[in-house]
Amino acid sequence: MTATTIPTHEDFTPFQRALVLITVSSCTALYALTLTVVNVVLPQLQGALSATPDQVAWVVTLNIIATAVVTPATGWLVARFGQRNVMIWAVAGFAAASLMCATAETLGPLLVYRILQGGFGAPTVPLSQAILLATYSKEQRAMAQGFFGMAVVLGPALGPVLGGYLAEEYNWRWVFLFIVPLALVALVSTILVIRDGGRERTPRLDWTGFLTLSIALTAMQLIMDRGERLDWLESGEILSLILVLCVSFYMFVAHTLTHERPFISPQLFLDRNYNLGLLVVFVYGMLNFTPIVLLPALLQNLKGYPDSLIGLLLAMRGAGLVVGFFIAGRMGRFDPRVGLMIGLGLVGLSGVSLTAFDLNVPSDVVAWTGIVQGIGCGMMWVPLTVVTFATLPERLLPQGSAIFHLLRNFGTSIFVSLSVMLVTRTSKVNYSDMTGFVSPFNETLRIPGVLGEWNLDTLRGLAAIGGEIERQARMIGYGNAFLLYTVVSFAIIPLLLLIRVKHEPAS
Repeated sequence: MTATTIPTHEDFTPFQRALVLITVSSCTALYALTLTVVNVVLPQLQGALSATPDQVAWVVTLNIIATAVVTPATGWLVARFGQRNVMIWAVAGFAAASLMCATAETLGPLLVYRILQGGFGAPTVPLSQAILLATYSKEQRAMAQGFFGMAVVLGPALGPVLGGYLAEEYNWRWVFLFIVPLALVALVSTILVIRDGGRERTPRLDWTGFLTLSIALTAMQLIMDRGERLDWLESGEILSLILVLCVSFYMFVAHTLTHERPFISPQLFLDRNYNLGLLVVFVYGMLNFTPIVLLPALLQNLKGYPDSLIGLLLAMRGAGLVVGFFIAGRMGRFDPRVGLMIGLGLVGLSGVSLTAFDLNVPSDVVAWTGIVQGIGCGMMWVPLTVVTFATLPERLLPQGSAIFHLLRNFGTSIFVSLSVMLVTRTSKVNYSDMTGFVSPFNETLRIPGVLGEWNLDTLRGLAAIGGEIERQARMIGYGNAFLLYTVVSFAIIPLLLLIRVKHEPAS
């Protein structure tokens, strides 16, 4: 029995609904920003904190793990403390953790603060969406989701741009410092605007389900992040993590199917649209952020672009997202599968363009590819959220939204790790293959003009040849990663036909 019901759209005036939309979108944008803003300052962090590349990578990994662990618990937190209290403490804790990150002097405290930042910020995204779905009627949700979607997606898209500028003009601490005043404004708005609701008289947390799922998610993330460095199954650590993953996930599934009140309600997975939405949002997470991670390294290391130009090129993708959300808002009356298919098609076309990149690709091609990809991702988000939650009962919205965003984030982290592994491994293979042709016995290399300033007779000449081969091999590695990106984009399109578009409203 609920002690506090969740406010519905009938309890708000249009002005109050607009304030709720702006507030939850601001909270979400700030948290989503931190998922990628740190990536561009990792080299600076490594030098400032005297850390190895493996050590400084934990700054990103532990934040993702904390997010993955806390996100599914959002439903229980709302049932125990109420949606208003959870949102207030989440934003306040996030602001405090961001400030502490900026004051860290060594790597150890920074890792702890990043865990707190991810843990406190994790409930804001699913809770914001649950509040939004309850605040707006089904006829108005497409418009609201379009605005909210820009906060969810634009935050990570703009993160590298802002991070690169602040790190270049000041230092890495400003990547965290600039978040604090914005978070305080969002906190004040949350206190004034968000209403209480969702609390239950006797909330219970299924600790067995929560712990086994948390352990499984953590083990999976560690396997993907550290597998390539530790040579996968040749490492005892990776084998141990695989065992932990299998055992904990089996225990979680068995417990969920047999427990009276499990951590994640099996009723969520009785809804066909919701299940398909989870699959699509997992792929959406895979596709949306991967180019943001891969392109800066490609453009800087292989093309020699300055940080300012890289930031501008990434901003083109953000411009495409805005256009995509605008188009999606105008398509609200159409079959949502149409928007999803067009969006995925555009993302796939951007992947085709990415696959064709070489070391001579001009900057305008990079920009237009980003714009097309941004439009596709923007067009996907609104119909995806509308379809996923269209037939889900109101009482399951907080938990359903938490799982929805958990899979989006998990898809991102898994596919980014897989793409980086593919770049690294195939680059090594191609480097080994191509160096076999650099030999005095290769008659082609003795033809005047073939090598130009390079030559096989000096160490300096051999080093120059080796450097160029490494660049070419690395470019092939990126091409392979983008090819996988393209295949995934087009492969999911046929599944969209399984989505049901006409249902009676859920009770």
